[in-house]
Amino acid sequence: MHSLHNLHSLRVLAALLLLLSMTLASPARAVTLLRDPDIEHALRNLAAPVLRAAGLSPDRVDILIIDAPSLNAFVVDADNIFIHSGMVLRMETPAMLQSVIAHEAAHIANGHLMRRPIHLRDARNAAMLGTILAGIAGAATGNAELGMGVAAGAQGAAIRGFLAHTRAEENAADESGIRFLNRAGIDLRGSVQVMDLFAGQESLSLTRQDAYARTHPLSRDRVRRIRALAGAQGGQAAPDPEAEYWFARAKGKLSAFQRDPKWTLARAGESGFEDVRLMREAVAYHRQADLRRALAAIDAAIARRPDDPFLHELRGQILMESRQIRSAVAAYARAAGLAPRNALILGAYGRALLADGQLREAAKFLESARVRDGRDFRVLRDLAQAEAQLGNHGMASVLTAERYAMAGRLGDARIHAERAAGLLPQGSPGWRRAQDVLHAAQSAEKRSKR
Repeated sequence: MHSLHNLHSLRVLAALLLLLSMTLASPARAVTLLRDPDIEHALRNLAAPVLRAAGLSPDRVDILIIDAPSLNAFVVDADNIFIHSGMVLRMETPAMLQSVIAHEAAHIANGHLMRRPIHLRDARNAAMLGTILAGIAGAATGNAELGMGVAAGAQGAAIRGFLAHTRAEENAADESGIRFLNRAGIDLRGSVQVMDLFAGQESLSLTRQDAYARTHPLSRDRVRRIRALAGAQGGQAAPDPEAEYWFARAKGKLSAFQRDPKWTLARAGESGFEDVRLMREAVAYHRQADLRRALAAIDAAIARRPDDPFLHELRGQILMESRQIRSAVAAYARAAGLAPRNALILGAYGRALLADGQLREAAKFLESARVRDGRDFRVLRDLAQAEAQLGNHGMASVLTAERYAMAGRLGDARIHAERAAGLLPQGSPGWRRAQDVLHAAQSAEKRSKR
C-alpha cells in the first residue's frame, strides 16, 4: 500500500469518485480510498465464503477501504462494498469483519439497491456517474451538503437518501447476514460484538453518532434481535486458521501505514504470524526512512513466502519511494510475473518503468492495467504522460479528460475531450471515449441550469 498521500490507483468507477473532492468532518480532510493489492487480496479471501453463501460471486464484488477513522460500511452498487478504515481497525476478530461484510452483502442480495432513487447501472461512463457519486460520498461521510456542492447536476433529495436504509431493510439484512455467516461456518458472535460497538448510538444527537448509525438505523430492539438470531442458529463456530491469517495480514498492513511507526514496531508481532510481523516492520522502517532495515525486514518475509506477489510488490514500493528506481523495476517485475492479472500490481510496474524512462514498456503495462481497471486514476495519469512522451497527443488528451471527469472537474475534462476529438480519427475508440466525456459534461451543465 502506498502511504496515505501516495496511494495505489483505484480499481472501480465508484471508488474513484468517492476518493476525490469530498470531506469527512471538516473541509480540510479529503475522502480517500486506500488501495493496496495485498490488503484487497486479504479482504477478498475473508469475504469469499460470505459472498458465496449470499449467492454472490467473490470475483465480482470488491471490498474497498475508505480512509476514515469513523465506523461505517455501505454499498452503492452491486459490485462494491465500502468499509471505513476505522471500522477495520476496530474489528478484533475475523468473524467481526466478516459480519460487517455479510450485512452489506445482504443489502445487495436482497435487492435493496434496486429500490434506491438513483440506479448506478444507468450511468454509462465516469463523468456521468461522477456527478452522482460525489454527492453520495458526502452522504456516506455525514457531510451531505459538501457532497451536494461537488455533485454538479445531481438531485439533492435522491443523493441524501441514497444510503439511508429503512428499519425494514436493516432487519432483513440482519436476518440474511446471520444466515450467510451460519451457512459459511463463521462464528455468529462476531455480529453481536459489532453491534455492541454501537450500543447507545440512538440516544446521541445526529452530529455525535457514528456514520454507521446515520445510514443503518439502530435501536435496542435491533441489537436484541441480532443476539436472538445468533443464539438461535448456534452462535459459536471453531476458529478458521485461514481467516485468522488473512485478517491479521489486512489489519496488520493497514495499521502499519496508518499508525505511528513506533506504535507498529512495538506491536508488530501481536498477530502471531512471522511473515506478517516482518511485513509490518518493513512498512514501519520505510516510513522512518530507514531503507536498510526496511529491506532487511521485507526480504526476510519474502524468504518465508518467496512466491507471494504482494510481498514483492511492497518491496517495489519501498524501493520506488526511496528513489531506487532500477531496483524497484526489478521488484515490480517479479510481482507482476507472479500476479499477471492484478491491475494494481501492473499499474505500479508500469509506473516504475515510466520513472525509469522505458516509455514503450511502461505504456504496455499501464494500458494492460487500464483495461483491467478502466477507472484507475493514477494509471490514467501515468498512461497519459507516457502517451504524450511517445507523441500520441490525442490519446494523452483522452486519458486526461477521463481523469478530470472522474475527479468531478468537468470543465477541465471538457477542454481535454474537445482537444482529443480534434486530434483522433472520427469513430475511433479514443474519439468515442472523448465523446462520452463531452456528453457527460454537457448533460451535467444542463442539469445545473435547471
